[in-house]
Amino acid sequence: MQKRKVKVGIVGLGRLGYQHAENLSFRIPFCELTAVCSINEKEVKKAQENLEVPYGYTDYDEMLTNKELDAIFIASPSGFHCEQIIKALREGFHVFSEKPLGLYIEETQKVEKVVMEHPDQTFMLGFMRRYDRSYALAKKKIEEGAIGQPTLIRCYGIDPTKQLDGFIKFATKNYSGGLFLDMSIHDFDLARWYLSAEAKEVWAVGGSYSRTEFNELNDAETGAAMIRFDNQAIGIFVAGRNCAHGYHVETEIIGTKGTLRIGTVPESDQIVLFNDNGVINECFDGFISRFEQAYLSEVEEFVNCIIEGRQPAVSVRDGVESTKIGYACKESFENGQLVHVQNDRFVSN
Repeated sequence: MQKRKVKVGIVGLGRLGYQHAENLSFRIPFCELTAVCSINEKEVKKAQENLEVPYGYTDYDEMLTNKELDAIFIASPSGFHCEQIIKALREGFHVFSEKPLGLYIEETQKVEKVVMEHPDQTFMLGFMRRYDRSYALAKKKIEEGAIGQPTLIRCYGIDPTKQLDGFIKFATKNYSGGLFLDMSIHDFDLARWYLSAEAKEVWAVGGSYSRTEFNELNDAETGAAMIRFDNQAIGIFVAGRNCAHGYHVETEIIGTKGTLRIGTVPESDQIVLFNDNGVINECFDGFISRFEQAYLSEVEEFVNCIIEGRQPAVSVRDGVESTKIGYACKESFENGQLVHVQNDRFVSN
């Protein structure tokens, strides 16, 4: 039987949003990008012209009145996610939202309740690393017992120095929720996924070293968190916005019988350059190039879930729990105290 095409409307046309829009237009089977939305009219016109999209909107609510659409794709700033998810679900659409689910625990719990009230609509959160081939293979090997019982996970996530000005502008608008909610959320999700455990205690520190503007925003340029999980496993997380050599994402899982490492050298290709500077491996310049395949695979899964009438493995609960960890790290960083995570509240020492 021929699969039908899923018609999608996207909100948010920034750097990642536009990449998603291109993928939806040209690279995802059985998908048709039918509408684009941004408060920036120039972004809307550019997307409509370049991607041949019939409908363009500067008002999200107006896009939700388009009865041709089957699904809404949310790539707007983090602070808008919860409200936009709820509105789209209540209007009867399938929904894909970029991470994080939200910036506050209470609003993510509200979203979870609404998602549960609409079981016939597909909901998916953009934890794309689960769909990266290397990360997916690591999960398979852990399940097969290749490293025994996982006891510690170490994650680095450091963005390129050249993007510092953009980070400061983004943080000034209070769009990100801070270093840990913005940058470490993927690592928190991976930790829960690989360890099959939930966070119990969080200790986070950080500072601003080359750009003091982050101090003024009560945020950090570089930060680190240590987490104890409810199965006694340990998590060590480093997040930063000042990586001189490019985009550095690295994950290590240590177990009772072995160790797995993913992305130890963040090389962008298989070329090694030998010259008077030594031996050079060029690195990825950003998250879009590093996770190009994963961004495609996750959205292909979303579209297939809609067509096949099922839910993806990544659930709204994953979004709630990862936000909980990120917010606990934010509280620990701001208060300088160990934070105990108890159900849906935090207790500081």
